[in-house]
Amino acid sequence: MNPPRKTPPTRAPHTEREDAAREDDARGPTTVTADDDARVDRVQQQRAARDRQDRALIRKIRRGDEQAFRALVLVYRDRIYALCFRILGERHEAEEVAQEVFLTVHRAVAGWRGESRFYTWLYRVATNHCNNRIKYLKARNFHRAEPLESAAYAQQVADGVPDAHALQRASPRPDQQVEAKRLESIIQRELGKLDPEHRTLIILRDVEGLSYQDIVEITQLAEGTVKSRLHRARLALQRRIAPHLR
Repeated sequence: MNPPRKTPPTRAPHTEREDAAREDDARGPTTVTADDDARVDRVQQQRAARDRQDRALIRKIRRGDEQAFRALVLVYRDRIYALCFRILGERHEAEEVAQEVFLTVHRAVAGWRGESRFYTWLYRVATNHCNNRIKYLKARNFHRAEPLESAAYAQQVADGVPDAHALQRASPRPDQQVEAKRLESIIQRELGKLDPEHRTLIILRDVEGLSYQDIVEITQLAEGTVKSRLHRARLALQRRIAPHLR
């Protein structure tokens, strides 16, 4: 399957700093401190460096440099596998889909026009492949072979793939660590039961920590649509988690 060539919806440009200041989801106003600014600047610098590296590799790939393609795979292999596993919730399926993603990228990268960041284009290819696999499996009454909170998830997804928020943050005291792990398992299990679109939005925003701008480019949805659907997805997840917190 070739990646979609739709043009992202037209909208006013905004920055990562504005994203940090505009958290919209029933959290109230956010105060952006000097530390926040420094963090955002650091993230922007890291992303700019990654973008330069990606574009340099892609130029080499277009000249037929297979070593450059292997280098690109090494950069993104773990992240794409982790994304596929989080969406699909089954190790074997995630491995197969991740391989399909890179085969698609190998065939289609020459046609990538550079209108968005390569990172978001790659994620769009991956999420499209995952959604297609979900439809395929649903048609065959497939059920998850392993829960999201399995040891395989903890080892293969968390190892070297940092989450942006607190799903996997260790607590200082042993009793807090136990409770944090219990809550993490609940969240991951109930996340896997959500509608695939809702699950994907929560994964992209709250687990991967992507900006709204990145998610717009990945999903090809308008920013307002992303925010409203993400809000509904979080409410659905909260309703699923609530009985376990009583």
